[in-house]
Amino acid sequence: MIKQRLRRIEAFLNHCEPCAPTSRPPRRLQTVQDVIDLLEEQVQAVRAAPWASPLDKARAIAYLAGVARKALEAGVLAARIEILETVLKQRKEQTRP
Repeated sequence: MIKQRLRRIEAFLNHCEPCAPTSRPPRRLQTVQDVIDLLEEQVQAVRAAPWASPLDKARAIAYLAGVARKALEAGVLAARIEILETVLKQRKEQTRP
């Protein structure tokens, strides 16, 4: 779901600035930090966009902030689940004769 939203945002930004050269090839989003980094870049791009009104910029940044919040929450939950799995695995190994 987040990947689809990011693709739509990137497509919109590419449509608005078709002449702007891309300095990097598209990156793979494999971790929560990758998503956060991409969102940070996109917020900077929206802030620097001369074509957008202040209201449009505020709306885009608010949307990106909401996506970033969800990504951070997912990262926290993933870390907590990993810790729980580690603890349960250790308990299981300790109970074996």
